[in-house]
Order: sequence, then structure tokens, then C-alpha cells
Amino acid sequence: MHNDGLQRQGNGLNRHRWWRDAVIYQVYVRSFLDSTGDGIGDLAGVRAGLPYLKKLGVDGIWLSPFYPSPQHDHGYDVADYCDVDPVFGDLGEFDRLMAAARRLGVKVLLDIVPNHCSSEHPWFREALAAGPGSPARARFHFADGRGPDGAEPPNNWHAMFGGPAWTRVTEPDGRPGQWYLHMFTPEQPDWNWRDDRVPAEFERVLRFWLDRGVDGFRIDVAAGLYKHPRLPDSDDPEADARTRDSVNPLAWNQPEVHDVWRRWRSVCEEYTARDGRERLLVGEVSVPSAREHARYVRPDELHQAFFFDLLSAPWDADAFRKVVSEAMQDIAGTGSTVTWVLNNHDQVRTVTRYGEPATGASGLGAARARAAALLMLALPGAAYIYQGEELGLPEVVDLPDDVLTDPIFRRTGSRARIRDGCRVPLPWSGQASPFGFTSGAEGAKPWLPQPEYFAEYATDRALADTRSFWHLYRDGLQLRAALPQLGEGTLRWLDTPPGVLGFVRGDGLVCAVNFGTAPTPAPVAGTPLLASGPCPPGVLAGSTAAWWTADDDLPTC
Repeated sequence: MHNDGLQRQGNGLNRHRWWRDAVIYQVYVRSFLDSTGDGIGDLAGVRAGLPYLKKLGVDGIWLSPFYPSPQHDHGYDVADYCDVDPVFGDLGEFDRLMAAARRLGVKVLLDIVPNHCSSEHPWFREALAAGPGSPARARFHFADGRGPDGAEPPNNWHAMFGGPAWTRVTEPDGRPGQWYLHMFTPEQPDWNWRDDRVPAEFERVLRFWLDRGVDGFRIDVAAGLYKHPRLPDSDDPEADARTRDSVNPLAWNQPEVHDVWRRWRSVCEEYTARDGRERLLVGEVSVPSAREHARYVRPDELHQAFFFDLLSAPWDADAFRKVVSEAMQDIAGTGSTVTWVLNNHDQVRTVTRYGEPATGASGLGAARARAAALLMLALPGAAYIYQGEELGLPEVVDLPDDVLTDPIFRRTGSRARIRDGCRVPLPWSGQASPFGFTSGAEGAKPWLPQPEYFAEYATDRALADTRSFWHLYRDGLQLRAALPQLGEGTLRWLDTPPGVLGFVRGDGLVCAVNFGTAPTPAPVAGTPLLASGPCPPGVLAGSTAAWWTADDDLPTC
């Protein structure tokens, strides 16, 4: 076995703070619960669902973008950062949601999108009208084209969602003109953070929502914002599109971005100092290594950043162990805590991702997803749950082409990486669509069609069945809440057989996962406190995770 020794989360200099071991539930607003009958979830629906989330046991919620938007990328193309799109409600409804969350003790995080905006944002429309060389265009990345008559893009970069990263505009006089940069879609022009008006505007946005009582922000594309100042050609211009990740080193992870997070952290600390209620910044950070990731969570920058390596790891004990060890060593060494995640609105759900359809093994993906959930909830640090994960929802893989809305599909024509399948509206009750999702008249249709088999996963059925995913998550969250200062915990690897991953935490909790399909001796002889599947004393079944209280003489390595 490897000799990793003791892995420590955080350090003694940190007092316990709510975010360090919080479990946050990601609400994809348009797919959570519809209160108006139009087939699209809304803020009033979120408010109605808060008691359900409180019963589940989460500490807070993260709301996907609900700002005014033409919805080319379902809200990640923001036209106004300080308002609510009418399809989701209004500012009055947002305030009622905040009040309800406060009464229940549920934290609220907003999704903020600082890398790009909508092509319908007033500042971008002003830039189009103002013409080349204007101050209005300096807030974005406008540049002259190359080649005869400037007919070629300024550089060779490709957008993450397919196609060139540049679009040519028609100037006010009607002639073909400059090009503007968009690292996702043409409807999402990138901000130029080297223009002082851009950071000033986003500080105004932060304060607007902090003044309305939010507990923090999830930051979209937090390794973005700054581009190389000369915008040179890339050695691998299609890397972002090929991997659908922030790979181009000229467009992402520029050193200046850390100054932004230092400033945003100071704004949050200012509000915390006023009332003692700590505000959180958690970043969507996609970088090459855990060591690079750690730079974003230094004590004066982001409080936390999603650690996606666990999400992307194959179902393999050695792979999971490597990911956890690197995170505990590099990220926790900054004084932050690791922010674990297995699902989100951009990824295939674990039940499907961990399955092996070719083997014909029914339920294997579900068993592995349950085991992974217990592993994640046992790890020191924070955890984020994506809506429907607690129901064991699988990915909907057979949506017809004519209902797909993901801009990746619209730009590439490929279904390989589309995200609609994990965004299908939740089933709440009943035997047929819309499964209680919408309050509309009979026959009301959700914005994406729900398959018939969603009846098996409806929340009313899940709550009534003590063997369901929901009860596993609820029981895990209850046990987790009873453990002292989980975010500050230590972790020591157990000496386990091949294919089994086990560790004991400093508070004495043991977690073991059998990545194989055959039973194996459990590391602890007694009955588990909690298990993801049937687990007799002394046995750890295949594709199963379990928690125990530690014996004094556990063999570690």
C-alpha cells in the first residue's frame, strides 16, 4: 500500500466557520419547481421547496442564474446583473425567498457570471453602436481582423462550445468591421477586465445582492476573466472545444485574476465585520492540478473552490485515493477546506456515469452512485449536491433533437457532450408527467420532457421508501451534522485489500468503499452506522460504502 500518512484538512489557526463543512444544494431554478404553470421553474417554486430541502438536512442552497437574459445559455448570458427575469419572478419574490430561507436557517448563494455577459447587455449594445476605438468597446475584447480587409479572426482561438472564439460585427455605417471575443458562444461576449470600469461594475453588483441579504456567491468560470494582453495564437487552438474545459493557457488562469478575488474577499469581509455573518465566495475553478487549484483558496482570496477531480475520476479505488490525497495535501494546506462535488448542471449524473450498460448488470450505476455519495459526505470539508442527486435520478439520454436547448448541440450538432439530460425538471409526485413539477392545467408541459420512468424517482415515493437514495442522503447528512468540526478533520488511510478504499478520520469515523463487485471483509467487525447497501457485520458488499465507529487498533498505512 502507499504510505501517505496523515492527511490534514485545514489548520489550527482557523476557527470553525459555517462554510468549512457545509453541505450546499444546487438549485437549477428552471428545473426545480414551477409555481406559475408555464412549465419553467421559478423563485416562488424554490421558496415552496425550502421545507423539503430543510428536511433533507442541507445547510444552504446555490441558485443558478435567474437574472434578465435572452436565455441562449439558460441564464449564463446575463443582460442585467441586478434584477430578476420575469420568467422567474421579480425582486419582491426574491426578497420573500430570502426571508423564508432566513427563517429556516438555510444559507443562500447566488451564481454570478463575471467572465462574460449577454450580447443584449446594454454595455455591449452600446459598444456595437459606438464603433472602433471607442471607450464603450474597451470594456470588451474588440480587435481588427487579419488578412485581406480584416476578414480573418484576430487569432486562432476556438470557443469551448464549438466554432471560432471570434465574431465579426457590422459597423454603424454598414460595413464589415471589427471582431469581438467570446470563449463560449457569440451571444456571450467576454468582458475585458483590464478596463477599470468592469471590476468597478462587478463590485457594485456584489454590493447590490449583499445588501439584499445573500450569504455569498458561486463564481462561474472563476479561472477566467483575464486574457493574455496580446491575444496571441494558441499552439492548440481547439483544446477547449475538444475537452470542453478551460485548457487554453492564454485565455484562462492568468495571474491578474487573483487580484480580483482578493478585492472580492475584502468586500465580503467588510459585510461580515458589520454583523458577524460570514459571507462565502466559492469558485468554479478548472485548472491543471490540485497545486494550482490551491492558489485560488489562499487566505485572502476565495474561501473555497470546487474540486472537480473527484467528479471526473473513474470508478477505481486507486484513482479515488490519488484524488483525495492530492486535495488534502495541496488545497487543505492553504488553510481552506476541500469542496467536494460529484454532480452538477454540466455533467452526466453519477447513476449513469458509473454504470456499465455493456455488462447487463442492472442497478450497478445506482449502487456505485450511492457508495460515492457516502464517500463524499465522509470526507473532511464541504460538499455540494446537485438537485435530483438525492433522488438517484439517472441522466435522460434519449431526449429528441427537437427539444434540445444546449448551445453546445446548436453549435456543433453533436450529442456527445450535451447537458440537457441532467437538467430535466424534477419529479415531485404522481405517475405521469409533469409529476407535480408544474401547477399548470392538465397537460401542462415542462420545458424539457420528463420520461415515464421518472415516476419511480418522484420525491413523494422517495420519502415513503426508507431504502431510497433520499433516505441515504438524509441519514448521511444527519450523522455528518452530529460529528464535531468535520471541516477541520484529519484523515488516515487504512490498510485495505486491492479494490477497497478505507480511511479513518481524526474524530474516529471510519469510511470504506468496495469498488469491486464481490464481498470483502470489512475493516471494522461491528454493524455499520450507515451503509449504502446491505452490509452484514464484518462484511463489505460489492459496490458498497459504509461508516463505522473506529476500533483502537485499526491497521493504517
